[in-house]
Amino acid sequence: MIISRTPFRISFFGGGTDYPVWYDDHPGAVLSVTINKYCYITCRYLPPFFDHKHRIIYSRSELVRDIKEIKHPAVRGCLEFLGVTDGIEIHHDGDLPARTGIGSSSAFTVGLLNSLYALKGKMVSKRQLARDAIHVEQNILRESVGSQDQIASSFGGFNLIEFGGGRHFEVYPLTVHTDRLRTLKDHLMLFFTGFSRNASRIASEQIRKTHEKTRELTEMHGMVKDAMSIISSNASLLNFGKLLHEAWRIKRTITGRISTEIIDSIYKAARSAGATGGKLLGAGGGGFMLFFVPPAKQSRVRSRLKRLLHVPFSFDNSGSQIIFYTPDNPYGRKILKNIGGSR
Repeated sequence: MIISRTPFRISFFGGGTDYPVWYDDHPGAVLSVTINKYCYITCRYLPPFFDHKHRIIYSRSELVRDIKEIKHPAVRGCLEFLGVTDGIEIHHDGDLPARTGIGSSSAFTVGLLNSLYALKGKMVSKRQLARDAIHVEQNILRESVGSQDQIASSFGGFNLIEFGGGRHFEVYPLTVHTDRLRTLKDHLMLFFTGFSRNASRIASEQIRKTHEKTRELTEMHGMVKDAMSIISSNASLLNFGKLLHEAWRIKRTITGRISTEIIDSIYKAARSAGATGGKLLGAGGGGFMLFFVPPAKQSRVRSRLKRLLHVPFSFDNSGSQIIFYTPDNPYGRKILKNIGGSR
């Protein structure tokens, strides 16, 4: 049996420049951090004593005889990509709800690939894990997703991720004193709006409009280095919050589906209560909202947004990990072959 743990992420700047339609022709960059909220995948070979060959448990249960019958796209795509032929049982558990802007879909794909590789007795690099997850989501499943979430969940930590032509990427961990990062984290507040949405559908419209938004995306790309300069210097961290506000102002103009009247009202309420800036995480439409709030004003913001769920968090540096590993017993597999045939 294998259990993987894969972190969710918060993306600060550069979202939209991590789509291949952009970075195949322009430089892309994202500043993001993984947090101590995780996707857990439990995976094992399923003994051949059941009417079904594969058992997939997530928000629903699937009992199927053939991989092609699996409705969960990421599970089907990962099993096909790795050429799995034996019967498989997969369980998913998450600390945060899906489709809420914290990279949960890609964390699932990364964690599942990591688990399946471990089940095969293989250890793969973080880079390969990220590349494989990008390939599964963008090329096999043909989903309208960017490339930052798979990399963030695979590598973990506070990183600058740069994208270039030919689907190339580099990951640069932020070299900043822990006290500075702790202070930054202490200025951040995460709220759940209660809405969920299909990020791929919203992203599809953003991708279609990419060539019309060159000026906006170029400006958002430049904000990544501006933010790094603020964090790595002695400049007031309030400037980080102000930059978040400016980035949100630009992002919501890229497509009308990114924000809503309710999201705008929440953002306005947080700002009036003391938030310097903030953003809706992910592609848009709903989910989690992040705000930069000086500690002295956070109780006021919590009070103003009391109808929303406030989610405390810390930064995470681990990336996707195998946290439980019991190797397959060849002798046990041989017994199963003798009594029921290999699945």
